Amino acid sequence: MSLRPLLMVAPAAFAAGLLLAAPAFSLDRATDGDLLELAQAAPATPAPPPAAGPERHARPAFNPKSFCLDRIAKRAGNRTFLKIKLDLKADQMAAWDAFAKASDTADAKDTERCNALPTEMKERPSYVDRLTMEETMMKARIERIEAVKPTLVAFYDKLSPEQKAVLDRPQRMGMKGGHHRGHGPR
Repeated sequence: MSLRPLLMVAPAAFAAGLLLAAPAFSLDRATDGDLLELAQAAPATPAPPPAAGPERHARPAFNPKSFCLDRIAKRAGNRTFLKIKLDLKADQMAAWDAFAKASDTADAKDTERCNALPTEMKERPSYVDRLTMEETMMKARIERIEAVKPTLVAFYDKLSPEQKAVLDRPQRMGMKGGHHRGHGPR
């Protein structure tokens, strides 16, 4: 079993996940844990050895910029889903709009960060480079939390007990359709 492809992708995936982690996990449905799990998990079954000769295909390089931008788009889509799911009333819309504006502003800053990322990562970064990326991503996450939290708290305070129950419901990380990605039911 070759771990080289996993070792090349894992640090960038982890760093990109930290960069885009949402301050309100239940609101944005971000799944930072699944990236960490992906980075640490071994494949369920060993991959067959690569074929020798000209048929052998190299694994494409990881694109951190594209991955990062996709996470922002998913987060924005999750906010739209949540707005519909909560069935907001007229007196809640001002608080929602303030939260959405703060989130959009934070997304714009994250988009700038994403656009600064490389479009290709062929080699695994050194330990010091990975540590620096992790630190940068954590600082960006804290900045996002600090920017969005006041409007999120004000919005949460306007919700009914039933609406709060929707947000307070624990979300399992990496869940999609009741199955943990790649690992069957849990």
